[in-house]
Amino acid sequence: MWSDQERAQKVTRELSQLKEETDLHDGVASQLEDLEILNELALAEEDEPSAADVADGLKSVEAELENLEKYLWFSDELDSHDAILMVHTGAGGTESQDWANMLLRMYLRWAAAQGFKTTIIEVSSEGGIGINSATVTINGPNAYGLLKGEEGVHRLVRISPFDASSRRHTTFASVDVVPAVEEDIAITIEPGDIRVDTYRASGAGGQHVNVTDSAVRITHLPTGIVVQCQNERSQFQNKDTALKILKARLYEHQRARREAELAAERGLKMDIAWGSQIRSYVLHPYAMVKDHRTGVEKGNAQGVLDGDLNDFITGWHRWRLREAV
Repeated sequence: MWSDQERAQKVTRELSQLKEETDLHDGVASQLEDLEILNELALAEEDEPSAADVADGLKSVEAELENLEKYLWFSDELDSHDAILMVHTGAGGTESQDWANMLLRMYLRWAAAQGFKTTIIEVSSEGGIGINSATVTINGPNAYGLLKGEEGVHRLVRISPFDASSRRHTTFASVDVVPAVEEDIAITIEPGDIRVDTYRASGAGGQHVNVTDSAVRITHLPTGIVVQCQNERSQFQNKDTALKILKARLYEHQRARREAELAAERGLKMDIAWGSQIRSYVLHPYAMVKDHRTGVEKGNAQGVLDGDLNDFITGWHRWRLREAV
């Protein structure tokens, strides 16, 4: 532990997550024991104020149980890992680029509200409006487990600010989420399987972009997976970060292929998450965000776009567990 600071940080983080879970569980159990005793006294002595205290206490326990429920969601070994989230435009030019930028902002604001750390690895754009793509790492407890249900196609319906006739437009952007993998994950990248290109970064400006010739794009030739990094100050650092992201995407690619093969053997029909429209954000003629998998709806569309995603994340996990039964 003393000689390997990176491992020490990993173990400390795992210990903190486990302690949070056990402390919450033990706290709920203790509250229920106290309430059971108080309830027996209230019934024996017909004490209405004590009975009211029991009712209030049960409401508090119910809220704590909802917090404890989330630990049922994270059964995959990688759910506790940090997340790498990628946003890509769909068809639609400027309208789609603006929508991709709105999605990026939504996830950054959600992460900030959770107390998570975010690092923008790559942002590409053209024309000065919106973005073509972005890659961001999100560091926090169970970040991947929380966000993996966000993968898919997101649909926006609104009066386009770029249409002089103020017509209603429908546009699409896609989100991809993979776990940040640790160094001990066995993924081998052969030097001959990748092509490394360097270029000058282009993007929305500000803190998102380091405008130098040190940006790196790596193409994994056997799979066609492309990753980019322009956040670091040197070409070497950008290449190192890009290789880590490529490793994460290759791990997820292999896992998805194994799951598809198992499903085929069992005769199961698998949803193609990448091609599925998972959620619609309607800003006109009414305001509503609806998840098409879970049926969760919220009328405060602007609040959702400002990062209020927890109802959708909770809804997806509850839906996933029901579907698995």
